[in-house]
Amino acid sequence: MTEIGAPPRPRDLSGAWRVHASNGDLARRFTDPSISDADWPEVSVPGHWQSNDAFATSDGPLLYRRTYEGTPLEPGHRRFLTFDGIFYDGDIWLDGGYVGATAGYFFPHTFEVTDQARHVPEGGHLLAVEVASPPQRDRTKKRTITGVFSHWDNLDPDWNPGGIWRPVRLRDTGPVRITWLRALCSEATETRGRLLLDVTLDSGTDPDPVPLAARLYATVTGPDGRTMAATTRDVMLAAGDNTLSLTVEVDHPPRWWPWRLGAQPQCDVEVVVEVDGVPSDDRRLRTAFREIRLKNWQLTVNGERMFPMGSNHGPTRMALAEATAQELIRDVHLAVDANLDLLRIHAHVTRLELYDAADAAGLLLWQDLPLQWGYALGTRKEAVRQAREMVDLLGHHPSIALWCAHNEPLAIDLQPGDAIRARDVAKTAVSMFLPSWNKDVLDRSIARALHKADPTRAVIPHSGVLPGLGSGGTDTHFYFGWYHGRMDGLAPALRAVPRLARFVTEFGAQAVPDSAGFMHPERWPDLDWDDLFKHHACQKRYFDQHVPPALFETFAAWRDATQHYQAALIQLQVEDLRRLKHDPTGGFCHFCFADGHPSVTWSVLDHARKPKAGYSALRDACRTVLPMLEPRNGAVHVVSERRDALAGVVVEAEVDGRRHGWTGNVEADSIGYIGRLDLPPDAHHVTLILRHPLLGEVSNSYDDVLEWLRIVSG
Repeated sequence: MTEIGAPPRPRDLSGAWRVHASNGDLARRFTDPSISDADWPEVSVPGHWQSNDAFATSDGPLLYRRTYEGTPLEPGHRRFLTFDGIFYDGDIWLDGGYVGATAGYFFPHTFEVTDQARHVPEGGHLLAVEVASPPQRDRTKKRTITGVFSHWDNLDPDWNPGGIWRPVRLRDTGPVRITWLRALCSEATETRGRLLLDVTLDSGTDPDPVPLAARLYATVTGPDGRTMAATTRDVMLAAGDNTLSLTVEVDHPPRWWPWRLGAQPQCDVEVVVEVDGVPSDDRRLRTAFREIRLKNWQLTVNGERMFPMGSNHGPTRMALAEATAQELIRDVHLAVDANLDLLRIHAHVTRLELYDAADAAGLLLWQDLPLQWGYALGTRKEAVRQAREMVDLLGHHPSIALWCAHNEPLAIDLQPGDAIRARDVAKTAVSMFLPSWNKDVLDRSIARALHKADPTRAVIPHSGVLPGLGSGGTDTHFYFGWYHGRMDGLAPALRAVPRLARFVTEFGAQAVPDSAGFMHPERWPDLDWDDLFKHHACQKRYFDQHVPPALFETFAAWRDATQHYQAALIQLQVEDLRRLKHDPTGGFCHFCFADGHPSVTWSVLDHARKPKAGYSALRDACRTVLPMLEPRNGAVHVVSERRDALAGVVVEAEVDGRRHGWTGNVEADSIGYIGRLDLPPDAHHVTLILRHPLLGEVSNSYDDVLEWLRIVSG
């Protein structure tokens, strides 16, 4: 065997690429290095083609080309070409020869180009890629696994995310490449931690039948930089992929906790493969020791029960490639600042920077596969494959609490704001309660694949499906005060049917942001409601029911009213759910956290991250210890997410100038009844104040809630 040295660092092929629409027979000829692309427009990679003026309205497919200088390939080395993300399908050629195809937007695709690297053509290597991101014309039978990017209320339906949206890299290895490293934490007690490592080694396609000898090293380094565990294994590799499983055990591991419960120590895992004593390839990732369990919708972390309070989160930007790392990290910090324990990554896989930030901040994540609403019969195999890819890509992140296969698996295409017809209601009911392809075939197949790939986490087959006969309950989506009923209707419904209260993952109301220039407020009251509905999600039909624009003389007055209504609804419904804490409610996710483009949605942060009034309402309603008023009957409770009891807590109430007070203890992780206020029907000002030396003063006002309850009551 030829002696080799350590492989060089990867080479980034991002930057300006030449791009052309796939016209005529150009798709057949564009891979030819002799064809000039000097007059083709340039598009940035990573990026989305619609962000370029030349392709702003294009749905593709588009032809991408770039040349790069060849570098010598050391004897015994191999070279690999990796696309970290192509949205959505790609066909790849190098120097006129076909390399391979890709399908799936959120995970990397790697191809060996060793043979091409041995010869450097005059003028350099030509890399050519045809990229397709086909719009889903029948949205009840979608075929691409793109989730919210192809079908969602909160994004512009004309937006096409197509493009090479993540970096492109060349990387050399020795004779053995580490194709993938998956790390899962299966145990994290005070005395023992256990990591399960699955390593896939690619030894190439050498026809020599003699197995290749290699040595594998796995090292776990603690947060203090010290080696916690190390293992070595000698292996004999057959040609092609070889998958090995390693178990690494650590005594007294530093355990990772959600931010409300403790610290977030992380560990580094490094795997190195050597051939003839020389490093051939390596992989590194950061993980942590922690156990997360979900049973009957009650969540425990490291054996400690918790009541997660969260929100749904869509793409940080609609053009996700253009979000900066700082913007992704900021969304995590804003969630923690809002006292949230959990973000649901709603029907998409986002950028890796957000997962890293959640790990560091102690923010739990509910991770969806990018499936939303209806899909075609032929998608099952591809969806199952991509579910495994999702676990491979993200499984090492301690912040991920559970996997969900499919959001609202209903094969319908209701346009938000349109009149709901009787046949639509009937079709929805059938999809909910009777067996269906999406709910009972597709979702179960994906759930099995997720559980097999990751037995350490809970797997939810689907979200937003009402429980059928004999079901113990599931997560539910309710929009009291928006799509149906009144804002005070959530708690009575959940008390009447407790199975519906196990975990509520969508509720809320739309509100107009302060950054509303895109609405052209100078035209008030004659806004272009049709355009605002189609491109900016504004549902005037439901505003007319709850905060009618016709009642307001100015745009600013209506905008402020929508925000106050949203804030009052969030405060009331979050507190309703906290009053049902653990009996039967295991937690909640409000809908939704932040916008990805200028729009009027259920978010509490706009596209520029300027908060609406609802952000403060959500933050205050999710405080760790909170005095709460049930405005329907005057009951006063104190809820606590602390792990310790508080003695000598003082709670005072002021009702239109009259004062009441109580003193007592608050138990750990509890919801306790304090007393009852005699609320007059016309009460306007009610404030609860909790005092304790460890907490200072915690104040909770109900002026907006009482005002809106009077309005909705007529």
